Order: sequence, then structure tokens, then C-alpha cells
Amino acid sequence: MVLAENIHKSYGQVEVLKGVDLQVNEQEIVSIAGASGAGKSTLLQILGTIEKPDKGNVLLDGVNVSTLNDKALSKFRNEKIGFVFQFHHLLPEFTALENICIPGFIAGKSRKEAEKRAYALLDFIGLKERAAHKPAELSGGEQQRVAVARALMNNPSVVFADEPSGNLDSKASEALHELFFDLRKNFGQTFVIVTHNKELAAKADRQFFIRDGMITK
Repeated sequence: MVLAENIHKSYGQVEVLKGVDLQVNEQEIVSIAGASGAGKSTLLQILGTIEKPDKGNVLLDGVNVSTLNDKALSKFRNEKIGFVFQFHHLLPEFTALENICIPGFIAGKSRKEAEKRAYALLDFIGLKERAAHKPAELSGGEQQRVAVARALMNNPSVVFADEPSGNLDSKASEALHELFFDLRKNFGQTFVIVTHNKELAAKADRQFFIRDGMITK
């Protein structure tokens, strides 16, 4: 599902990634850990096509993303990739339902089709009764679950999560971690998760660590 080959990335004189190779299989949950500044988020952004590597290739679901122009890449990202961040980035003026629908609208889904999918996801994450609530009316854990549902709106091939439980208390974190595995079980989802949470990292099918710009199991 994800194949990274010889990924290099520098910012000025600082070489962050020094030839990273990584393979993630379909329906696999992997975690990436490492010290602050080790390049975890940079790698995740490159895998998710937000950043471009200085050198190397990324293949997602069999597609070499470096061959896509900006328009094709945006379409590919919307249809094939889901993102979950530490700070949920929900739009405050929209309801939970509307926030989840947004990637569907971008993909050209009708309102009826998008809302049907959004309601189904809200039901699955246990928040169907909160559909009409705006982010400020939701707890931190609820907001992050809505963000996960939004990431799944277009049934992406892979979900990239950057410190998804980093802003949650222990109870909400545990619930979110269980949700990832429930989603994999029910929807066959693939997850690549950057995390400092040792419990979440240990639950993954495989753990990777970044040190000195390189990655190891």
C-alpha cells in the first residue's frame, strides 16, 4: 500500500531524512516513533504527498506520486489519502456532520450521498446524536473522532495520523486507539501513525523508529 524508497529531505543545511526506506502492507497498522526533531512528521508529510522529497520515490496504492502534476496529485490525495492531526482542524462554523462531508463535496459527491456516508461514519464512531453539534460543543475526544470520520469520508486507501492522541487525556486516547483497530477490522483500513504514545506504538502490527535520519524496526 505504501512504498518509500531512499527518501532524502533537507531544510537548509540540516539533513532531516537520509535515505529512508519503508514498506506498509494493505490493512496494516504501523507506528513511527523517535525523538523530537527526528523527522517523523516530515516523513509522514512526504508519504502523504503534502511535502516533496529532495530525492527518492513514494508509491501509494501502486502509483508513483512524483509523476503526478499538481491537479492530478490533489485529486489523488482527496480520493486515496486520509489525514488525522494532533489538532483536529475542524472548521468551527460547521457542524460535525458538515465537517465530515467536506472531503466528499470536494470529490464531487452530492449532498445526499455525502450526508449518507457521514451519518454512517458518525454512527460507527458512536456520535450520531452529535451530528448537529459544532466543534466547540464537543469534547476533545469527540472532536478527534469526528476528524477521523472526516479522514474516512472518501474511503481512502491509507490514513496518515500525526500524533492523533497527543492532545487527549488517557481515557480519550485509549478510545481513539481502539477506534483505529475497529476501523481496520470493519473497513480494511491501512494506518501509518506517528506517535509518542508508547501504548499505541506497541499495539501496532509493526513499529518503526527514526534516528539520525534513518528508520529501523
